[in-house]
Amino acid sequence: MKNDATEAEDRPDPLTAAWTDALDLLEAEQTRRGAAPRTRMAYAGDLERFARWCIARGVPGPAAVDVRTVRRYTQSLTERGAAASTVTRALAALRAAFRALQKAGRVEGNPAELAPGPRRPQHLPRVVKPAEAAKLLDEIPADADALALRDRAMLELAYGGGLRAAELVRLDVVDIDLDGMQLRVTGKGEKTRTLPLGDPAAAAIERYLGRGRPTLRAPAVDEPALLLSRRGRRLSTSDVRRRLHRWVQEAGLPGDLHPHALRHSFATHLLDGGADLRAIQELLGHARLSTTQVYTRVESKRLKAAYRRSHPRA
Repeated sequence: MKNDATEAEDRPDPLTAAWTDALDLLEAEQTRRGAAPRTRMAYAGDLERFARWCIARGVPGPAAVDVRTVRRYTQSLTERGAAASTVTRALAALRAAFRALQKAGRVEGNPAELAPGPRRPQHLPRVVKPAEAAKLLDEIPADADALALRDRAMLELAYGGGLRAAELVRLDVVDIDLDGMQLRVTGKGEKTRTLPLGDPAAAAIERYLGRGRPTLRAPAVDEPALLLSRRGRRLSTSDVRRRLHRWVQEAGLPGDLHPHALRHSFATHLLDGGADLRAIQELLGHARLSTTQVYTRVESKRLKAAYRRSHPRA
């Protein structure tokens, strides 16, 4: 038995010219949109598996695919034991592929748009309490060495601005406007947004730029990155996770904490404070409001839990 639940056939037929064209169009469109290399590779694999599944069933090209074809395919993935996340990604790849085909005039519609995705279990994101976030950040002294100054600035931005780890490490010095108390962030799909800088984050960045970054900067390297490694290079997302883990331990907080938990906490605490959901969407850089609405579900579940714990008639 094959371990890969998404493999279409044991002996796949060769791709037709129409499907090869579809793969080329998908790659070109994903590259144009600035998709990450791993995303492009995953989508290409999903489309190729779908193409081979179609060919084995007498569907020679995308123009012959309808919504029933897509539904049968996703059902076959589920029957083979594919996780809901795998099926969801396959559908996302097919939707992207047919959008590219439609744009190029190869097909008239997008059958994958009409195919329902699997129900995914709702996992509550890890959220730290405001007091825990304060303890974590205050554990990093303001008068410490260059690495600690960098980490304080980095984590103040992560929690105070809701930045993803990938967005943190992409920040350049020129993206910071201390006079205007704002910063420019480049997010998914190369989309930029401007965020306000809170006082604690601005103070931490100012200390880091004044006393920390000059120490870390390699004289022979013209590195524009805001957050520098010990060798004067741009940090990686794994560096962010590793340094956060170190300070979580220093603060004595329970369990591990992923950088994305600080982003979740940022959004949840904004919602707790009465911020508008549209404003939170803009601050997080979500393309769709439905993505941001997970926080309303989180808040609803939190209130229900508090009610059950506290009310005598619950």
